[in-house]
Amino acid sequence: MSVRPIRIFGDPVLRAPSAPIEKIDDGVRALVKDLVDTVELPGRAGVAAPQIGVGLRAFSYNIDGDIGYILNPVLVEVSGEPELVGEGCLSVPGLWHDALRHPRATVTGIDLDGNEVRLEGEGLLAQALQHETDHLDGKLFLDRLPSETRRIAMREIRESDWF
Repeated sequence: MSVRPIRIFGDPVLRAPSAPIEKIDDGVRALVKDLVDTVELPGRAGVAAPQIGVGLRAFSYNIDGDIGYILNPVLVEVSGEPELVGEGCLSVPGLWHDALRHPRATVTGIDLDGNEVRLEGEGLLAQALQHETDHLDGKLFLDRLPSETRRIAMREIRESDWF
């Protein structure tokens, strides 16, 4: 298992909805290990499977040193008035803009043993839960930007040295 390279904006895997995990096998266990290894690097709050090139519903998180994962996550609840909060994405390197997010969120899914998992959080955890489930639905944080900010972000992408 290892730290996997992050797929960058423009890669089709980032815009395709991810398939549910039907069977927990050695491949899924390896995926979880890679997701956890990849999210452990400094400055990372979450990594979704599509960001490492795998079109399955799984993500890892690293919030205030609490590292974990969830399989087949579904965003079941958001609450509080949506607000603009600073956000970036490993798949859109170097960009940081205010995205519209709810201050509280809840995700349900399963772990590697098939047990139900429920993640609830406020602030950064809520933001990460929304951000990572968006990835699994083929969305990027760019889709959550106000229209004028999105135009600016797209210009920044076109002018970047990585695009």
